[in-house]
Amino acid sequence: MIISTILLLKCLMYNDSESGGQHLNNNYLLKTEEAREIYSKIKDLPIVDYHCHLSPKEIFEDKPFDNIGEMWLGGDHYKWRLMRTAGIDERYITGNTDWREKFIKYAAALELAAGNPLYHWSHMELSMFFGIDKPLKSDNAAEIYDVANAFIAKNKLSPRKLIEQSKVETLCTTDDIIDTLEYHKKIMEDKSFKTRVLPSFRTDNLLLVRSTGYPDYIKKLAEVSGTEITDLEGLKAAVIKRLDFFCLNGCRFTDVGIPYFPDRIADEPSADDTFKKALAGAEISDTEYSRFIGNMYLFLAAEYKKRNLVMQMHLAVYRNANSNLFAALGADCGVDCVGDEISGTALIHMLDAINKNSGMPQTVIYTLNSANAEQIASVAGAFPNVRCGAAWWFCDHKRGIREEMEIIAENSALGSFLGMLTDSRSFLSYARHDYFRRIAADILGEWVNGGEYDKESAVRLAEKISYYNIKELTEQ
Repeated sequence: MIISTILLLKCLMYNDSESGGQHLNNNYLLKTEEAREIYSKIKDLPIVDYHCHLSPKEIFEDKPFDNIGEMWLGGDHYKWRLMRTAGIDERYITGNTDWREKFIKYAAALELAAGNPLYHWSHMELSMFFGIDKPLKSDNAAEIYDVANAFIAKNKLSPRKLIEQSKVETLCTTDDIIDTLEYHKKIMEDKSFKTRVLPSFRTDNLLLVRSTGYPDYIKKLAEVSGTEITDLEGLKAAVIKRLDFFCLNGCRFTDVGIPYFPDRIADEPSADDTFKKALAGAEISDTEYSRFIGNMYLFLAAEYKKRNLVMQMHLAVYRNANSNLFAALGADCGVDCVGDEISGTALIHMLDAINKNSGMPQTVIYTLNSANAEQIASVAGAFPNVRCGAAWWFCDHKRGIREEMEIIAENSALGSFLGMLTDSRSFLSYARHDYFRRIAADILGEWVNGGEYDKESAVRLAEKISYYNIKELTEQ
């Protein structure tokens, strides 16, 4: 009891006074007075996290966390990548060593990570959620681990508490189209929890016709939809049933993040032939594959348009680069990479075909390869309802966020931007929204200070891209 009390007192007092000031102060990343003023207007706005990978099951069950190691490292592939880069043995990353050891190893990796967004986010999370403002290092990692754990135990930190503390108004999970949405329903029924937790319709597995498990996946889709699927017509009928089911459960966003982008669109008979070959486990050529995906994109976009859903496209990722780790750990273990830039011409042709076929649904396009960024920003001006997505994954660092905003400003309308998302499996990741708001305020403050933009407009724009634009889109 005495030890616990001492740790709690330490937690309340644990700042960087010994080294002459807080590690992160209120003006962090805000270089001008104008930036600080703009930030003051947006810092407390609610959060709409329109793309994340949080578990609805964990949100519903709301089990208090045991320790900061579990909270930080349990499923955060960002942190796993950093640890591998720092030469940390895999047993301390995804192995069965205890959380204390993993936390200390992560601290060692973090010391090497100057300029990495994980250095920024990790310290922001320590400050925001635990009141700890000391730099995390190897020599104080054990102490910080104990102090943080005492704080967790005292405050019974749990998924819902962290979400509520972060002022999250709405969050959209990422859900395969065959998901039962069991936990979304349970959360919706629980009126004590005010945050909206909405499913998103993710179609990756539907499109990966060359996957060895594709026939089995289609069998599951047939079962959950109550539809016989032997051809393309049956497939599309099943997808429509699942779409309607998702919409009944609050779905507002759809998503796709497959590593390929179609450069052709098959007619119905050709796409049907390809699908039947996939069901039979036959080999499918690159051309057949591309044309099938193109046909499905056209179909899906039309169905999204009918239901006023937002279509998200996550482009230019290379999945599962380390085949040994993929075989041992499966997907989402931190071995994905920036992929080759996609064909901008193919993207334009695809969007034009969608626009001619059904009209363009609200569309958000993200690219992992910054070589595509300017082209995508220009595309947003060519079609209605198309916007550039946030700086994503390997781009959501200080330079990447700044570059994304500058490219949108130069080639599109920054005031229509939808702002930040977490794209995360960690309940502590809402520090990233504060990170974005600080960077956005700094950019706008710089422009105001230089006479390039007026302050009142800058404040209104900052409010729109931090909250109001995505709030409006989510509630349409």
